Amino acid sequence: MQWIEVTVKTTSAAIELVAERLTVLGFDSFIIDDQEEFHEFLDQNRQYWDYVDEELERQMTGLSQIRLYLEDGPAAPETVSQLRDQLSALRAQYPGVDFGTLEVALANVRDEDWENSWKQYYQPLPIGERLLVVPQWLSPENPEHRIPVLLDPGMIFGTGAHASTQMCMRELERTIRGGERVLDLGSGSGILSITALLLGAKTAVGVDIDPKAEDIARENAAINALYADRFTAVTGDVIGDRAMMERLGDGYDIVLANIVADVIIPLSPVVPHFLTKEGVFICSGILDTRFDEVSAAIERAGMRIVSSDRQEDWRRITAMRAE
Repeated sequence: MQWIEVTVKTTSAAIELVAERLTVLGFDSFIIDDQEEFHEFLDQNRQYWDYVDEELERQMTGLSQIRLYLEDGPAAPETVSQLRDQLSALRAQYPGVDFGTLEVALANVRDEDWENSWKQYYQPLPIGERLLVVPQWLSPENPEHRIPVLLDPGMIFGTGAHASTQMCMRELERTIRGGERVLDLGSGSGILSITALLLGAKTAVGVDIDPKAEDIARENAAINALYADRFTAVTGDVIGDRAMMERLGDGYDIVLANIVADVIIPLSPVVPHFLTKEGVFICSGILDTRFDEVSAAIERAGMRIVSSDRQEDWRRITAMRAE
């Protein structure tokens, strides 16, 4: 099927009015690209990130537009004409608002282009000595007989491409001997829990504050034939929710936290509660510039650092209880 991508150029000041008018006209599914909303989102979620991709920030600079898709059929020209008329009427209705150009740009898009083209960017990715991250729609050759970690990347962090994830996966290769209980804090796609189980861990619990992550992690586990008897996904915040801590219990051989420094620092004091006496805490998502700060927080929490790693601008720390 052929589609038409319709892009309406406007301003941050007017984007909500334009979106409301599109909804009234029956366009109930569209994409908003707005620099101010982008920066507002970053400010409101600052505790979950340490840096913003420079290319993404460049792409959002000065951007304020709405994109929607029309089926390329006989009615499409009339629909676009009506849309332009309605946008002109909207400008007249609010003379004091800067709507920008309200230019309506059109581009043809095939079904497979906008539904599946993103998949081309995900290819099999060997990690460490034994692991191979594989998008679930591929069946690649595996001459080294690596352990395949199957994923549907979706929109949740944890595809295996990021340096912090790779360092955690390599550390799991070195750490797991078989039969471990694993707690994965900030589990995202579930990639680290799944990796641990495929390497021989007995059970894993993935925890994330994003409700979408719970379903995605569970689905990714099922792709790898890992079900509720071995993998559990839950939504919650172990830092601020005492009931969640109690629900998770203790006695974990490995606690994982591939998040960011501003979460790992307040998380550190609760980690020893989860660990067995000989258990290990593996954390990453730490920018090199925050390494000393995170290390100090881990040591204040009664743990000692036993190893660390660096890849690109990122660091990984492995720690154990000091006593």
